[in-house]
Amino acid sequence: MKYHIQTFGCQMNVSDSDWLDRSLKSAGFEKASAEDDAGIFIINTCSVREKPEQKVYSHLGRLKFFLEKNPSAFACVGGCVAQQVGRDFFQRFPYVRLVFGPDGLGMVPGALKRLEQDPALKISLLDFEDYYPEKPGNWPERMPPRAFVNIMQGCDNYCAYCVVPYTRGRQKSRSSREIINECRELIRLGVKEITLLGQNVNSFGRDKNGLEISFARLLRELNSIQGLRRLRFTTSHPKDMSSGVIKAFGELETLCPHLHLPLQSGSDKILKDMGRGYTTQKYLELVDSLRLVRPDITLSTDLIVGFPGESDEDFQLTLEMMNDVGFDSSFSFKYSDRPGVRAALMGPKISEEVKSARLDVLQKLQQEWTAKKLARRVGSSDLVLMDGPSKKQKAGVYSWQGRDGGGRVVNIDFHNREDLTGMILPVRFTRAKKHSLEGEVAS
Repeated sequence: MKYHIQTFGCQMNVSDSDWLDRSLKSAGFEKASAEDDAGIFIINTCSVREKPEQKVYSHLGRLKFFLEKNPSAFACVGGCVAQQVGRDFFQRFPYVRLVFGPDGLGMVPGALKRLEQDPALKISLLDFEDYYPEKPGNWPERMPPRAFVNIMQGCDNYCAYCVVPYTRGRQKSRSSREIINECRELIRLGVKEITLLGQNVNSFGRDKNGLEISFARLLRELNSIQGLRRLRFTTSHPKDMSSGVIKAFGELETLCPHLHLPLQSGSDKILKDMGRGYTTQKYLELVDSLRLVRPDITLSTDLIVGFPGESDEDFQLTLEMMNDVGFDSSFSFKYSDRPGVRAALMGPKISEEVKSARLDVLQKLQQEWTAKKLARRVGSSDLVLMDGPSKKQKAGVYSWQGRDGGGRVVNIDFHNREDLTGMILPVRFTRAKKHSLEGEVAS
């Protein structure tokens, strides 16, 4: 039976879906060329915010049209919403026959085989494991130039607004040996750049009671792998950013000058209510330390507006903090209550009207900073790893897209059809656009 995977949410979900895609092919399933050609519909979900969760319900409702045309077809729901809602999906959507949480991902190919054989069967894979569940890579003969590598699962921070510890479980660090072996295999298959993934990579190994190396040591071990050209990681928690990781930005050749460091709010009062474990002063000290060892580092962040009790003054402090740091980019969201988290019981709640107005102001300020940062790159040069052809092509030339060391999107025009995928080229930046750069190969 043919399958179709729809992914919502974070890079960890993207990585999980990539693994599932490879594993289903390895198990003999066929990937549908289009959604309406599938018999198995798999939705990998996110519940960090309310809007992605509602998208899941909307998508399941839309699938009814396809499923009514094919009585043997069925839907599967995985990821954080599946962990949160569980078997209730079976009652709300009768054509859902499999629900699986993040720890149940490795058992999905086998479960789908069973579902094919027994049309009346429904399966839930929702148990949490107390260890990191290793899975076979099922790698193809050749990989794209970039790859994600999960180094941990879950989180122990229990920030007041965050549902992750309840949907992905407590922190479980992966074996550093397994991580290193996977990275070596990916490089053998053509990968040039690896991004390490985790809910809080800075705390890697701390759940192992001294039986695992630190995150800073892991970075150094990976830096020594022959053939690795670029190394990145996400996401970091400011309270756990060690001096060893900061030093790594100035000392490791492969570690890219880019860090995603979630701030969430510029108000110390709100940060305390969120349970973030740091102050704005501590955050600014981290930024200063990072820029001291790597002046060209690109900084991105996460910001929440409208957290319960956020006053106009609190919001203004967030804007001031944005100006103090000067983020290259940010992901910003309106606060929404999530089931079971502490903030759901906090007040006073901020109206949707006020949250929307604040978000608009914040995003306009970020657009100004992003434009400034990109404009400063014009005339400079950097190495760009080419991903493939640009989505938008111009007449008479062949446009290619890649990313520089800071993670910025770069588009380059060529006059021949040579396949540049995976090449690392010296590029001089000639023009700044809204969210990207244009450049030309430097002589």
